[in-house]
Amino acid sequence: MRKTFGKLGIAVIVTASLAASAMAQGRPPIETRKVDGTDNVYVFRNQNHMAMFVVTKAGVIATDPVAYGKPNGGEQYLAEIRKVTSQPIKYVIYSHHHFDHISGGKALKDAGARFIAHRNATARLKSLKDPNTVVPDESVGDRGRTIKLGGTTLELKYFGTNHSDSSLVMLLPKEKLMFAVDWISAGTFPGRGMTDSQPLLWIEALKRVKQLDFDRFIPGHPGNGGRITGTKTDIDQLIDVLQVASETVKVEARAGKCWDPAEKELQFPKFAKMPGYENGRWLTVQRFCSLWGRGT
Repeated sequence: MRKTFGKLGIAVIVTASLAASAMAQGRPPIETRKVDGTDNVYVFRNQNHMAMFVVTKAGVIATDPVAYGKPNGGEQYLAEIRKVTSQPIKYVIYSHHHFDHISGGKALKDAGARFIAHRNATARLKSLKDPNTVVPDESVGDRGRTIKLGGTTLELKYFGTNHSDSSLVMLLPKEKLMFAVDWISAGTFPGRGMTDSQPLLWIEALKRVKQLDFDRFIPGHPGNGGRITGTKTDIDQLIDVLQVASETVKVEARAGKCWDPAEKELQFPKFAKMPGYENGRWLTVQRFCSLWGRGT
């Protein structure tokens, strides 16, 4: 089943397939895992949404208080952090402004955290006034920012518009580990993130982010097989998906086949075995039909 809401609240596909898959694999709905090869980096997963937090000698740097449809997700997040450390929560950093990743922050705010986001996210959240989403205390501009806390360095970087116009990449240079949400995936086919994206800018941003010095990244959703990290090979695959989809749909659009019958019939056989393909194919066609068929 699919439902579409306004552009600001962002189109959402109502599907439980990925969460159901996680349960079928015997994974609990909520879990926290230390990232292999690191001393202090953890991934918190709530159903099919993931966030990174870093425990330092001077406090915790947390990211997205994921709470998709469940405003108490922040309480669960805080409880998981407390299983690892009693250090104070110093910062919460939003990856971007979409509610499914950030609408659970009240418990972390009450714990004393200072919230940070890109300035476009701050402006959007002030406008939307969602009662479950904490408005950032500080905004990051296009040049980004570096946070140093308790011996840990975290670089916040902005690569322009892609899945949103407020996406921050978070790089741990010592660990060569990156956190990025929705616009970088680990072996899964694009889905709901296509709806309000700017796909050509997205492709260019992916090419630029690859130039950063990192070996692995943590996505906002588990990768194929439930992976909590991906590599630059996954980014290459995503670039390929978007470029092939763009060129294929462009031909259909210029032949007058958008949105129908292209949305119903057009397939991308090269990627048909990727997790998420069945649910994401029509969304990808729809977005590129909008681009090449309407110019939007």
